[in-house]
Amino acid sequence: MSAYTDRIFETVVAKNPAEPEFHQAVKEVLESLAPVLEKNPQYEAAKILERITEPERVIMFRVPWFNDKGEVEVNRGFRIEFNSAIGPYKGGLRFHPTVYLGILKFLAFEQVLKNSLTTLPMGGGKGGSDFDPKGKSDNEVMRFCQSFMTELQRHIGPDTDVPAGDIGVGGREIGYMFGQYKRIRNEFTGILTGKGLGWGGSLIRPEATGYGSVYFAEEMLKTRGETFEGKTCVVSGSGNVAQYTVQKLTQLGGKCVTLSDSSGTIYDPDGIDAEKLAFVMDLKNVKRGRIKEYADKFGCEYREGEKPWSVACECAFPSATQNEIGLEDAKTLLANGCYVISEGANMPCVPEAVDLFVEKRILYGPGKAANAGGVATSGLEMSQNSMRLAWSSEEVDAKLNAIMVAVHEQCVKAAEMCGDPGNYVVGANVAGFVKVADAMLDQGLV
Repeated sequence: MSAYTDRIFETVVAKNPAEPEFHQAVKEVLESLAPVLEKNPQYEAAKILERITEPERVIMFRVPWFNDKGEVEVNRGFRIEFNSAIGPYKGGLRFHPTVYLGILKFLAFEQVLKNSLTTLPMGGGKGGSDFDPKGKSDNEVMRFCQSFMTELQRHIGPDTDVPAGDIGVGGREIGYMFGQYKRIRNEFTGILTGKGLGWGGSLIRPEATGYGSVYFAEEMLKTRGETFEGKTCVVSGSGNVAQYTVQKLTQLGGKCVTLSDSSGTIYDPDGIDAEKLAFVMDLKNVKRGRIKEYADKFGCEYREGEKPWSVACECAFPSATQNEIGLEDAKTLLANGCYVISEGANMPCVPEAVDLFVEKRILYGPGKAANAGGVATSGLEMSQNSMRLAWSSEEVDAKLNAIMVAVHEQCVKAAEMCGDPGNYVVGANVAGFVKVADAMLDQGLV
């Protein structure tokens, strides 16, 4: 990093103590920007880095609710409205016990650059709560969501901030929150994405993040004249992103052999076909069971407490959570023949693993580019809501594919401009940053 970026990073760490994920996300971006800052001194003169690493607004609030025993419980709610230079704040809500300010700031900062890459007019934000939906009844989840939205509704709107789902926030939670917003504000408007198809949702939205990470990997493979046909793929996670990653990979000729959850990994050398995937979707989306039941059902290997990264493959799709691929995992993947990695999750690789992938010049798609399909399709849902119409699944899928092709093209061009062709980390960071930075310059000191 340069003296300027070193100074910015030191300031970020000092002003945001005990937030290692946020520090990690900022440092990774700053390390890519030296060539751009050198050629564009106006960014330093206008203190763009100082401004882009500071959220425009941080909202934190208590969320009291009644459990089924009639007892009061209290959680903490957040919304980080990070940057609105190119559009309304856009980003998910995460309900999970690990949620705290630093996690959401990292996710919101990543979201700013990711949304920039989508070519759609969306700023970046993120939010959520330390509430855990697991083990709660539908009524408990509803009461929590209603209390959460009672406060959040005063800070969001279709032209201000449009949240979506994330870990722990699916169609059920979006529905309860939307209903509460409508009740309080007396308006039916597109203030959340990921809605039900019967009341403003978009086709392909559940599939979008997984499909998008596969489309991005497909574009990376094309640079070497290859396809997914016959390639073995490992996928982590077993939720929404992982499920549709498996589905699209299978459609394109790949063979997916793993899925995982917090308890362990299943390894099915025969591949997870459509029938097996339907079992996973029912298990995880309806019964909310553990992935071990897949191994019991289909007689394959279950590796308790392990991640999928020791399985030999050509392609890996980390689709669970942040920092799930450590340095030793990265070394194992490379030693076993993996040369394509497309991040379905946000920041799933530790910095040392990223450095290794870049050094070895494999096809590595960072999350802010590779998993941009989810928020891109949320943006398409916003467009449909504004126009009061609905596109077919074929139309949305085609638009999603075109957006992921455009994201890949931006990354390639930016990396070449910086003299580091094939480095998608540099490409994604630079392409995403320049668009936001130029908009901030255009709009003055805001």
